Amino acid sequence: MSVPSRTWRIGIDLGGTKIEAIALDAAGVVRLRRRVPTPAGDYGAILIAVARLVAETESALGEQGSVGIATPGALSTRTGLIKNSNSTALNGKPLDRDLAARLARPVRLENDANCFALSEAVDGAAANARVVFGVILGTGVGGGLVVAKTLVGGRNHIAGEWGHNPLPWAGDDERPGAACYCGRAGCVETFLSGAGLAREYCRQGGGEATAEEIAEAAERGDKAALAALDRYEDRLARSLAALINIADPDAIVLGGGLSNIARLYERVPPLVERYAFSDAIDTPIRRARHGDSSGVRGAAWLWPAGE
Repeated sequence: MSVPSRTWRIGIDLGGTKIEAIALDAAGVVRLRRRVPTPAGDYGAILIAVARLVAETESALGEQGSVGIATPGALSTRTGLIKNSNSTALNGKPLDRDLAARLARPVRLENDANCFALSEAVDGAAANARVVFGVILGTGVGGGLVVAKTLVGGRNHIAGEWGHNPLPWAGDDERPGAACYCGRAGCVETFLSGAGLAREYCRQGGGEATAEEIAEAAERGDKAALAALDRYEDRLARSLAALINIADPDAIVLGGGLSNIARLYERVPPLVERYAFSDAIDTPIRRARHGDSSGVRGAAWLWPAGE
Protein backbone atom coordinates (compact mmCIF):
# COMPACT_ATOMS: atom_id res chain seq x y z
CA MET A 1 0.00 0.00 0.00
CA SER A 2 1.10 3.56 -0.72
CA VAL A 3 1.88 6.09 2.01
CA PRO A 4 -0.71 8.90 2.25
CA SER A 5 0.42 12.46 1.55
CA ARG A 6 0.79 14.83 4.50
CA THR A 7 -0.28 17.73 2.28
CA TRP A 8 -3.95 16.81 1.89
CA ARG A 9 -6.41 15.18 4.27
CA ILE A 10 -9.47 13.81 2.52
CA GLY A 11 -12.58 13.25 4.62
CA ILE A 12 -15.50 11.12 3.49
CA ASP A 13 -18.93 11.30 5.14
CA LEU A 14 -20.76 8.13 4.15
CA GLY A 15 -24.40 8.98 4.76
CA GLY A 16 -27.61 7.17 3.98
CA THR A 17 -28.55 9.47 1.09
CA LYS A 18 -25.29 11.16 0.10
CA ILE A 19 -21.54 10.64 0.20
CA GLU A 20 -19.57 13.84 0.75
CA ALA A 21 -15.85 14.40 0.33
CA ILE A 22 -13.72 17.34 1.40
CA ALA A 23 -10.02 18.03 1.13
CA LEU A 24 -8.30 19.93 3.94
CA ASP A 25 -4.92 21.54 3.43
CA ALA A 26 -2.20 21.48 6.08
CA ALA A 27 -3.82 24.46 7.85
CA GLY A 28 -7.24 22.79 7.97
CA VAL A 29 -8.78 24.96 5.26
CA VAL A 30 -11.33 23.27 2.98
CA ARG A 31 -9.93 23.45 -0.54
CA LEU A 32 -12.41 21.17 -2.30
CA ARG A 33 -15.84 19.68 -1.63
CA ARG A 34 -17.78 17.11 -3.66
CA ARG A 35 -21.01 15.11 -3.17
CA VAL A 36 -22.60 12.13 -4.87
CA PRO A 37 -25.79 10.15 -4.07
CA THR A 38 -25.33 7.03 -1.93
CA PRO A 39 -26.23 3.87 -3.89
CA ALA A 40 -29.22 2.50 -2.00
CA GLY A 41 -28.74 -0.92 -0.43
CA ASP A 42 -25.80 -1.96 -2.62
CA TYR A 43 -22.54 -2.48 -0.73
CA GLY A 44 -20.42 -3.08 -3.83
CA ALA A 45 -21.77 0.07 -5.48
CA ILE A 46 -21.02 2.05 -2.31
CA LEU A 47 -17.38 0.94 -2.43
CA ILE A 48 -17.16 1.95 -6.09
CA ALA A 49 -18.77 5.34 -5.38
CA VAL A 50 -16.36 6.15 -2.53
CA ALA A 51 -13.31 5.07 -4.54
CA ARG A 52 -14.44 7.13 -7.53
CA LEU A 53 -15.09 10.17 -5.33
CA VAL A 54 -11.59 9.91 -3.81
CA ALA A 55 -10.04 9.51 -7.27
CA GLU A 56 -11.89 12.57 -8.62
CA THR A 57 -10.92 14.61 -5.59
CA GLU A 58 -7.26 13.69 -5.93
CA SER A 59 -7.33 14.37 -9.66
CA ALA A 60 -8.51 17.89 -8.93
CA LEU A 61 -5.84 18.30 -6.22
CA GLY A 62 -3.10 16.86 -8.36
CA GLU A 63 -1.85 14.77 -5.45
CA GLN A 64 -2.85 11.78 -3.33
CA GLY A 65 -4.00 12.37 0.24
CA SER A 66 -4.82 10.49 3.42
CA VAL A 67 -8.41 9.22 3.68
CA GLY A 68 -10.65 9.17 6.74
CA ILE A 69 -14.22 7.87 6.73
CA ALA A 70 -17.17 8.92 8.89
CA THR A 71 -19.95 6.37 8.84
CA PRO A 72 -23.06 5.48 10.81
CA GLY A 73 -22.41 2.46 12.98
CA ALA A 74 -19.01 1.27 14.14
CA LEU A 75 -16.46 -1.49 13.65
CA SER A 76 -16.95 -4.41 16.00
CA THR A 77 -13.88 -5.13 18.11
CA ARG A 78 -14.81 -8.82 17.97
CA THR A 79 -15.31 -9.28 14.23
CA GLY A 80 -13.83 -6.20 12.57
CA LEU A 81 -17.13 -5.78 10.71
CA ILE A 82 -19.54 -2.82 10.69
CA LYS A 83 -22.35 -3.04 13.25
CA ASN A 84 -25.31 -0.87 14.25
CA SER A 85 -25.42 1.11 11.01
CA ASN A 86 -28.73 2.51 9.82
CA SER A 87 -27.27 2.13 6.32
CA THR A 88 -27.97 -1.57 6.63
CA ALA A 89 -26.00 -2.56 3.52
CA LEU A 90 -22.83 -1.81 5.53
CA ASN A 91 -23.64 -4.10 8.46
CA GLY A 92 -21.52 -7.22 8.63
CA LYS A 93 -19.00 -5.86 6.10
CA PRO A 94 -15.25 -5.14 6.52
CA LEU A 95 -15.67 -1.60 5.21
CA ASP A 96 -12.26 -0.28 6.26
CA ARG A 97 -10.39 -3.23 4.74
CA ASP A 98 -12.38 -3.21 1.52
CA LEU A 99 -11.82 0.52 1.01
CA ALA A 100 -8.12 0.22 1.87
CA ALA A 101 -7.78 -2.48 -0.78
CA ARG A 102 -9.59 -0.40 -3.42
CA LEU A 103 -7.62 2.76 -2.63
CA ALA A 104 -4.30 0.92 -2.21
CA ARG A 105 -3.52 2.72 1.05
CA PRO A 106 -4.55 2.57 4.71
CA VAL A 107 -7.79 4.32 5.65
CA ARG A 108 -9.14 5.30 9.06
CA LEU A 109 -12.80 4.85 9.89
CA GLU A 110 -14.92 6.10 12.82
CA ASN A 111 -18.58 6.58 13.49
CA ASP A 112 -20.04 9.96 12.65
CA ALA A 113 -20.51 11.08 16.27
CA ASN A 114 -16.83 10.50 17.00
CA CYS A 115 -15.89 12.44 13.88
CA PHE A 116 -18.15 15.29 14.96
CA ALA A 117 -16.42 15.45 18.36
CA LEU A 118 -12.96 15.34 16.80
CA SER A 119 -13.75 18.12 14.35
CA GLU A 120 -15.03 20.45 17.06
CA ALA A 121 -12.05 19.65 19.30
CA VAL A 122 -9.41 20.20 16.62
CA ASP A 123 -10.55 23.51 15.11
CA GLY A 124 -14.16 24.01 16.13
CA ALA A 125 -16.05 25.34 19.11
CA ALA A 126 -13.72 23.60 21.60
CA ALA A 127 -10.38 24.11 19.87
CA ASN A 128 -8.93 25.67 23.02
CA ALA A 129 -9.98 22.78 25.30
CA ARG A 130 -7.95 19.69 26.19
CA VAL A 131 -10.78 17.29 27.12
CA VAL A 132 -13.85 17.64 24.92
CA PHE A 133 -17.12 15.75 24.85
CA GLY A 134 -19.11 16.13 21.64
CA VAL A 135 -22.86 15.51 21.87
CA ILE A 136 -25.25 14.67 19.04
CA LEU A 137 -28.89 15.52 19.72
CA GLY A 138 -30.97 14.51 16.73
CA THR A 139 -32.76 11.44 15.43
CA GLY A 140 -30.52 9.59 17.87
CA VAL A 141 -28.31 10.67 20.76
CA GLY A 142 -24.60 9.96 20.40
CA GLY A 143 -21.29 11.41 21.42
CA GLY A 144 -17.55 11.25 21.31
CA LEU A 145 -14.66 11.90 23.69
CA VAL A 146 -11.48 13.69 22.59
CA VAL A 147 -8.37 14.30 24.71
CA ALA A 148 -5.54 16.51 23.45
CA LYS A 149 -7.14 16.51 19.98
CA THR A 150 -7.00 12.71 19.86
CA LEU A 151 -10.13 10.60 19.72
CA VAL A 152 -10.63 8.21 22.66
CA GLY A 153 -12.43 5.13 21.35
CA GLY A 154 -12.07 2.99 24.45
CA ARG A 155 -11.19 -0.67 24.91
CA ASN A 156 -14.53 -1.80 23.46
CA HIS A 157 -14.83 1.09 21.02
CA ILE A 158 -17.95 2.45 22.73
CA ALA A 159 -16.58 5.55 24.48
CA GLY A 160 -19.10 8.36 24.14
CA GLU A 161 -22.20 6.18 23.89
CA TRP A 162 -23.94 8.15 26.63
CA GLY A 163 -27.31 7.86 24.87
CA HIS A 164 -27.63 4.23 25.92
CA ASN A 165 -27.36 4.79 29.65
CA PRO A 166 -30.47 5.16 31.81
CA LEU A 167 -31.83 8.66 32.32
CA PRO A 168 -30.18 9.87 35.56
CA TRP A 169 -32.31 10.56 38.64
CA ALA A 170 -35.50 9.48 36.84
CA GLY A 171 -38.78 10.31 38.54
CA ASP A 172 -41.69 7.92 38.99
CA ASP A 173 -43.43 9.40 35.94
CA GLU A 174 -40.29 8.72 33.82
CA ARG A 175 -39.96 5.02 34.65
CA PRO A 176 -39.67 2.57 32.98
CA GLY A 177 -39.49 4.90 29.98
CA ALA A 178 -40.04 4.30 26.29
CA ALA A 179 -38.58 1.26 24.54
CA CYS A 180 -35.22 1.87 22.86
CA TYR A 181 -34.01 0.17 19.69
CA CYS A 182 -31.07 -1.23 21.70
CA GLY A 183 -33.54 -3.56 23.44
CA ARG A 184 -33.79 -1.68 26.74
CA ALA A 185 -36.17 0.98 28.02
CA GLY A 186 -35.63 4.45 29.46
CA CYS A 187 -32.34 5.19 27.71
CA VAL A 188 -31.19 8.81 27.57
CA GLU A 189 -31.78 8.64 23.79
CA THR A 190 -35.49 7.94 24.24
CA PHE A 191 -35.84 11.22 26.18
CA LEU A 192 -33.40 13.55 24.38
CA SER A 193 -33.86 12.58 20.73
CA GLY A 194 -36.21 14.49 18.48
CA ALA A 195 -38.79 11.75 18.95
CA GLY A 196 -38.40 12.05 22.72
CA LEU A 197 -39.12 15.79 22.66
CA ALA A 198 -42.12 15.22 20.37
CA ARG A 199 -43.45 12.56 22.72
CA GLU A 200 -43.18 14.93 25.70
CA TYR A 201 -44.96 17.66 23.73
CA CYS A 202 -47.89 15.31 23.13
CA ARG A 203 -47.88 14.36 26.81
CA GLN A 204 -48.16 18.04 27.71
CA GLY A 205 -51.26 18.42 25.52
CA GLY A 206 -49.72 19.34 22.17
CA GLY A 207 -50.24 17.54 18.87
CA GLU A 208 -47.83 15.92 16.46
CA ALA A 209 -44.88 18.21 15.75
CA THR A 210 -41.19 18.19 14.96
CA ALA A 211 -38.56 19.48 17.36
CA GLU A 212 -38.16 22.60 15.23
CA GLU A 213 -41.92 23.25 15.30
CA ILE A 214 -41.99 22.77 19.08
CA ALA A 215 -39.17 25.29 19.54
CA GLU A 216 -41.02 27.79 17.32
CA ALA A 217 -44.25 27.22 19.25
CA ALA A 218 -42.41 27.87 22.52
CA GLU A 219 -41.20 31.21 21.19
CA ARG A 220 -44.85 32.11 20.54
CA GLY A 221 -45.70 31.26 24.15
CA ASP A 222 -47.40 27.92 23.51
CA LYS A 223 -47.88 26.38 26.98
CA ALA A 224 -47.44 22.74 25.88
CA ALA A 225 -44.25 23.61 23.99
CA LEU A 226 -42.84 25.57 26.92
CA ALA A 227 -43.60 22.72 29.32
CA ALA A 228 -42.06 20.16 26.97
CA LEU A 229 -38.87 22.20 26.60
CA ASP A 230 -38.67 22.73 30.36
CA ARG A 231 -38.74 18.96 30.83
CA TYR A 232 -36.27 18.43 27.98
CA GLU A 233 -33.79 20.90 29.44
CA ASP A 234 -33.98 19.33 32.89
CA ARG A 235 -33.38 15.86 31.42
CA LEU A 236 -30.49 17.14 29.30
CA ALA A 237 -28.97 18.80 32.39
CA ARG A 238 -29.23 15.59 34.41
CA SER A 239 -27.62 13.59 31.63
CA LEU A 240 -24.78 16.07 31.15
CA ALA A 241 -24.22 16.28 34.91
CA ALA A 242 -23.76 12.51 35.06
CA LEU A 243 -21.29 12.79 32.18
CA ILE A 244 -19.40 15.59 33.96
CA ASN A 245 -19.25 13.49 37.13
CA ILE A 246 -17.36 10.81 35.18
CA ALA A 247 -15.22 12.65 32.59
CA ASP A 248 -15.28 16.30 33.79
CA PRO A 249 -14.48 17.65 30.30
CA ASP A 250 -13.13 21.12 29.68
CA ALA A 251 -15.91 21.77 27.17
CA ILE A 252 -19.09 20.15 25.86
CA VAL A 253 -20.14 20.84 22.27
CA LEU A 254 -23.68 20.21 21.05
CA GLY A 255 -24.52 19.18 17.50
CA GLY A 256 -27.48 17.65 15.67
CA GLY A 257 -30.82 19.24 14.92
CA LEU A 258 -31.86 19.93 18.50
CA SER A 259 -28.61 21.78 19.18
CA ASN A 260 -30.13 24.66 17.17
CA ILE A 261 -32.62 25.43 19.97
CA ALA A 262 -31.03 28.66 21.18
CA ARG A 263 -32.49 28.65 24.69
CA LEU A 264 -30.59 25.47 25.63
CA TYR A 265 -27.34 27.39 26.00
CA GLU A 266 -28.85 29.82 28.52
CA ARG A 267 -31.10 27.49 30.51
CA VAL A 268 -29.20 24.19 30.72
CA PRO A 269 -25.89 25.25 32.40
CA PRO A 270 -27.52 26.43 35.69
CA LEU A 271 -29.50 23.18 35.81
CA VAL A 272 -26.32 21.15 35.30
CA GLU A 273 -24.79 22.87 38.32
CA ARG A 274 -27.81 21.77 40.37
CA TYR A 275 -27.17 18.09 39.62
CA ALA A 276 -23.39 17.67 39.27
CA PHE A 277 -21.30 16.55 42.25
CA SER A 278 -19.55 19.83 43.03
CA ASP A 279 -20.26 23.12 44.72
CA ALA A 280 -19.57 24.94 41.44
CA ILE A 281 -19.69 23.84 37.79
CA ASP A 282 -18.42 26.12 35.04
CA THR A 283 -18.18 23.64 32.14
CA PRO A 284 -18.93 25.59 28.94
CA ILE A 285 -21.68 24.15 26.75
CA ARG A 286 -21.21 25.40 23.20
CA ARG A 287 -22.94 25.11 19.86
CA ALA A 288 -20.89 23.38 17.15
CA ARG A 289 -18.89 25.78 15.00
CA HIS A 290 -18.87 23.65 11.86
CA GLY A 291 -22.50 22.46 12.01
CA ASP A 292 -23.38 19.77 9.49
CA SER A 293 -19.80 19.81 8.16
CA SER A 294 -18.30 18.55 11.42
CA GLY A 295 -18.65 14.87 10.50
CA VAL A 296 -16.76 15.09 7.23
CA ARG A 297 -14.14 17.45 8.71
CA GLY A 298 -13.60 15.07 11.62
CA ALA A 299 -13.10 12.22 9.17
CA ALA A 300 -10.29 14.18 7.54
CA TRP A 301 -8.75 14.89 10.96
CA LEU A 302 -8.54 11.15 11.73
CA TRP A 303 -5.06 11.63 10.24
CA PRO A 304 -3.51 14.25 12.56
CA ALA A 305 -0.59 16.49 11.71
CA GLY A 306 2.69 14.63 11.37
CA GLU A 307 1.19 11.31 10.26
